[in-house]
Amino acid sequence: MIIDDDPDVHSATTFALGSLEIQHRPLSFLHAYSASEARAILETESDIAIILLDVVMEQEDAGLQLVNYIRKSLKLSDVRIILRTGQPGYAPEIDAIRDYDINDYKTKSELTRTKLYTAVTSAIRSYEQICDINASRHGLENVINASTELMALHGLSHFAEGVLTQINHLLGISAEGFICARQNPLVKDEHANDLHIVAATKAFSDLLEQPISAIRQTKAIDVITKSLAEGQSIYGNDATVLRFNNPARKDFTLYLENGLRLNEMDKRLLEVFCSNVSVGLDNVVLTSRLHNYAFYDVLTGLSNRLKLLQTLNEIIASPLKNHSTLSLIDIDHFAETNDALGHHFGDLLLYSVAQRLSNHFGCECKLARVGSDTFALVGDQKLVCPENILALFTKPFDVDNQEVQLSATIGLIKLDEYDGDGSEALKDTNIALKRAKTHQRGGYEYFTRSMGVEIRERVLLMHALRAAFEHQRLFVVYQPQIDIRSGKILGAEALLRWRTDDGKFIPPDQFIPIAEYSGLIVDIGEWVLRSACHELVYLRGLGYTEFQMAVNVSQVQFSHPLFLQTLNKALEDTKAPPQFVELEITESMAMKDPELLIKTLRQIKQLGVSISIDDFGTGFSSLSHLQKLDIDKLKIDRAFVNDIQENASEGSIAKMIVQLGQNLGLAVIAEGVENQMQADTLLSYGCNLAQGYFYAKPLTRGDLHAWLENRPSH
Repeated sequence: MIIDDDPDVHSATTFALGSLEIQHRPLSFLHAYSASEARAILETESDIAIILLDVVMEQEDAGLQLVNYIRKSLKLSDVRIILRTGQPGYAPEIDAIRDYDINDYKTKSELTRTKLYTAVTSAIRSYEQICDINASRHGLENVINASTELMALHGLSHFAEGVLTQINHLLGISAEGFICARQNPLVKDEHANDLHIVAATKAFSDLLEQPISAIRQTKAIDVITKSLAEGQSIYGNDATVLRFNNPARKDFTLYLENGLRLNEMDKRLLEVFCSNVSVGLDNVVLTSRLHNYAFYDVLTGLSNRLKLLQTLNEIIASPLKNHSTLSLIDIDHFAETNDALGHHFGDLLLYSVAQRLSNHFGCECKLARVGSDTFALVGDQKLVCPENILALFTKPFDVDNQEVQLSATIGLIKLDEYDGDGSEALKDTNIALKRAKTHQRGGYEYFTRSMGVEIRERVLLMHALRAAFEHQRLFVVYQPQIDIRSGKILGAEALLRWRTDDGKFIPPDQFIPIAEYSGLIVDIGEWVLRSACHELVYLRGLGYTEFQMAVNVSQVQFSHPLFLQTLNKALEDTKAPPQFVELEITESMAMKDPELLIKTLRQIKQLGVSISIDDFGTGFSSLSHLQKLDIDKLKIDRAFVNDIQENASEGSIAKMIVQLGQNLGLAVIAEGVENQMQADTLLSYGCNLAQGYFYAKPLTRGDLHAWLENRPSH
């Protein structure tokens, strides 16, 4: 029967199938051009093998409604319904297969003549088999009912249990048995290639989740192995093995301890049932796999972040909250281990950590892997505490026949003191973890409200800084640098400032670290460099041809792979003379990676740009490394200048820095000079260069130009 509102579809179908014969019998056709017309025909004509049914006719779901009418109202369970649609959006394949009792689903575009032949032939043979079985055995209704019930079951184990139950019901027996399937273990072990028992009757219940090698009866293993090797079911005198074929190749196999003496019709009954089970099994396997990917970590088998959030929300909404703690466990220096020993070793290492945590906490706590090398643990406060967790890392881990000693850093939050939901709890525990990693690796921190306030303020400041940069609310000021002896203007240091819309200034020591942390400093730093170079060129045009411009460069900016390219392009684009541009780097930055720094500084010097070490004396310099650096100047930190008092014994550190600079042949400049006494003392030490409020505060471009004009000389 062809049910479609398009006459061309009827013509094309009869033309394609007109010559087809099944078992030497030609096809005959019934035609309906609407769902209502089909209903009228079906009420009088019940001997129909196949219905080729369109979805969209007089209504968008007319075809789907007709399926329900055929199956439920007319009770026509034998007829094979092949759903054909030119508009899959009105009846998505998965929804249609799941929600409606159809036997096949095809889009009209994919139904070539050959595929239509195949689908119809297969459907007719299936129909004839059903009719033959019906004629000799009324138990076919049980097969259909059993299959329908199985389709409603979710999860491989539930599905397998249902198959065992339905087999016993269909055959009218009470046989003990089990179902096994491939589990595809994540980590290879001695049973990696074994079938695992996924469902069992009472007699075999102790073998659940075990490999079949754990079965005591060797005859069971032998007959299952034989069935798998031959790819077919085995009906033995003492045992029966039913083999279910499915594309996923999970080797889904049912073992019954009874030998079934079945006639050919009984076997055909079972084959039909097994065929239906195989279709359902494909869906169950796919659903199980998607469920596992959605909620479980592929490597360790533990819950993932999404599953943990569900668990946390359940705990927070229950009385368990009153005595529960959430902890994040971060493996120290895992990235280095991964890089040094390879990702496969790293995976085995993580699996080993997961196993130890699971073995210790698994029964009473919930465990998850929420990051590359970060695990989450939630449970009773007495169990989930730093002492218990860190104790597990005192012994080395056995990984690939190697002993590996690890340490971990922990962040924790007590849920009884918490008002937020699961995602907020996880976020705040991560804040505590980051604080612990900052303070001391191998230690721990509990989350406090003050941590949350501080982090949120930093995040708000970061977003505000980004907006300020994009809307040009950042600006550059210039603090003059002076020759103490002559009062001559040597140049200026370019300094970044931020003024909010309401006129409030944000101190640089607040927003510069945020810019570095967020990576925004790279773009801001390039803009400051270009602004300073443009100003240098402008001042040279005013006649200040010996004016030198100093620009600060942060660690993040300096270590960026494109920094040298950015510097060179800024010089080229602005036409700033490199010999009058000075880059200031911090002392701690200079000592962080001396070898890389030496190479980079050499390339910078080749451009003609000079280098100054800023805030000298505040870090922990290695003089041997300092001596190797191709630098031009040391800058005495303002803290040491402030120590210079009338008492001659004070200011000794500043004096030592001046002497060090002289010994290394470097220029020395002092920052933060605020009075004549400091200037005179520095001059007596041999420091001739200075900047500070005693000479001029940081000035905007306009103020700098006015200040320069009012000086006695250029």
